[in-house]
Amino acid sequence: MERSVLQAVLARLEYVGLRPTATRRRLVEILARAAAPLTVPEIISAGTSGPAPVHIPASSAYRNIVHLERAGVVRRIVTSDLHARFELSETLTGDHHHHLVCTRCGRVSDIALPDQLEAALEGTIDRIGRDLDFDVTEHRLDLVGACRDCRR
Repeated sequence: MERSVLQAVLARLEYVGLRPTATRRRLVEILARAAAPLTVPEIISAGTSGPAPVHIPASSAYRNIVHLERAGVVRRIVTSDLHARFELSETLTGDHHHHLVCTRCGRVSDIALPDQLEAALEGTIDRIGRDLDFDVTEHRLDLVGACRDCRR
């Protein structure tokens, strides 16, 4: 995990009054390494693999993910399957992206829009905010459908 992301996470935890426990740090490390948003069971499984395997009890993982979400460290992505998926907050990572969400298998994939399309989207969102007297602080775009594997 990049040092700047870790510093941002630690600062956010301190700001909201949460201690950076070993479990919270491990959850953040796992999400920082993930190529896509993960379910809590996937996070737990990822914790037991790699160079420094650590078992995270399910109750501890779920409880701490809730705390990290409330603190703005992680973001929940709702899918059609039984488990929400989580990723580090883009306000901490600086990695602005959107998602493809498969309604059949629940897979979530990160996508980046072309710069021109992202700029057009930002302009439209700014206009909507002005027209409706709404202060838009961020946006999320999830493209929902069926992935290639599920369509076969």
